Formats: sequence, structure tokens, C-alpha cells
Amino acid sequence: MSVIEAWLADLDRVLNREPLSVPEVRVGVFYTAVELSSGHVGVAFTPRDLADTVCCPQTASAAPPSGRMAGRDAWTLAQYALSPLSLRRAVGIAALNALSSLAMEKHGVPDTEVLLGVDALEAADIQPDDDVAMVGAFIPFIKALKSRPGRLWVVDKHREALKPDEAAFWKPPEEAAEVLSQASAVIITGSALVEGGIDGLLSSVSGARSVILAGPTASPWPPPFFDRGVSILGGIRALDGRKLLQLVGEGGSGYFFGDAAEKVCLVRREKAMDEKTGAAGDLATAR
Repeated sequence: MSVIEAWLADLDRVLNREPLSVPEVRVGVFYTAVELSSGHVGVAFTPRDLADTVCCPQTASAAPPSGRMAGRDAWTLAQYALSPLSLRRAVGIAALNALSSLAMEKHGVPDTEVLLGVDALEAADIQPDDDVAMVGAFIPFIKALKSRPGRLWVVDKHREALKPDEAAFWKPPEEAAEVLSQASAVIITGSALVEGGIDGLLSSVSGARSVILAGPTASPWPPPFFDRGVSILGGIRALDGRKLLQLVGEGGSGYFFGDAAEKVCLVRREKAMDEKTGAAGDLATAR
């Protein structure tokens, strides 16, 4: 079973397939957002540079069914996360993140420390001599890590995403398994949930002290990810769902979510930074 299949199945169990509809879906330039009838909102990376980009009626089946998503059953939209088409997966992952927010509010987060307002890189406590493999060019993380004595590898489809003085860190996707197997700390962008390949990436990690899934898309119900070796989920929680929908629909990125959302790190208990957390596993005050 893939991690996304396990995520969907575990939410189904925890929420007892609670009847929920989807009042609104926004597919923005950078992010996709899904609102539940409970008021919870989840976001996911909107894929770009697509071979299946919709530009004419012949390829319309590649896109989510625009005009027919709002009002549908939330669990039906969540199934889109299993689609072979990345645009549909974005809608499904956003729906799963919204359902995850509901599950965490109702049931807490088992075996987890919740760090509010903490950056994933800070929670990871990466040491100067750690060999770090990063999948996806997280520019702020590269800036913070590149001057350490430890090695840094950045796996990304786009070499041009790195500055000229960072070019030596770049590795093509074909070398991802090799560098992940050598790393003592691994950072994977949440966009891998949408773009595909997350299971292969996680299975390639061997011996890493920390495995971090980071970015707004990395806001899932934690147990299926912890079971597969992830130690830190550095995502967000919506503070103002309606504002977040507006920002996503108007082309906002994570840098511009402002007071509509805040960073949240979910840390597997044995990795927790006890001095920085409040009540363990408690997201009940999120709304």
C-alpha cells in the first residue's frame, strides 16, 4: 500500500467516513485549496510544466472537472489523490490535508509533539557536519545550509533553480536514490506528494537521522508518514480558511499566506524538541 493510500484509509477509519461536502475548490497558479463543509481548509502544490496541460477539448480529461467539484462529497475528491494525473492529485492532496486538519483537531496527534510557529529546518536541528540530501530546491533552506562543512545535495528537475554559486550542489532526479542513501539528514518538499514518487524517495533513505517532509503541502495526518520513516512534517494550519482560499485563488504562494495560516511542525515523539512545545499532540486550539 502506498503512503497516500494508507493516509486516505487511516483518515477514513479515524473520522469514520464522516459525511462532509466541499463548498469550494480553488486551483491557483502556485497552490490548490479545498474547503470542507466543516470549515477546514487544506492546500497542495499546483503542478506546473505539465505534459498534460489542458489547452484544448482533446486533453480536457487531464484536468479536474472544473465546475463540478464544489458541492461534491469530500471523500470523493480525496480519491483524486490516487489519480495518475498530477492536476487531479493536487485537488485530492488538498482535500486530504483538509480532512487531516479535521482529524487532528478532533483526535489530537498520536505519538507526536506539535511545534507551533516553528520552521521545519529549525525543528530538524541539522548539525554542521550532517550530509544533507534535499529533494526539491527549497531556496531558504539552501541558503541556510550551504556554508556548513557537511555535504549538501539538491535533487531537482530544474538546474536553473539554483544560483550559480550553488550549482555544485545540484543532482538530477536520476541520482536521487544514490544521494538519499548517503545522507544523514533528508529534506523532501511536500510537492512530491503531488508530483509523484514519494514512496520511492522514502524507500531510498537508509540511515538518515532525520527525514523531513516540508512545505504547505506537507500537512497530513502523521501516522502513515511516521510509519514510513518520516520524523518531521513541517506544514501549515489554516487560521482563516476563507482568507487562505482567497489568497490561493489570487495566485498567492506560501510566502504570502500571512496571517491566514501559520507554520506547524509535527515531530515524531522520539525526535521532539521538548523545550519548544506546549501540550503534546494537541491541535484542539487550532480553530
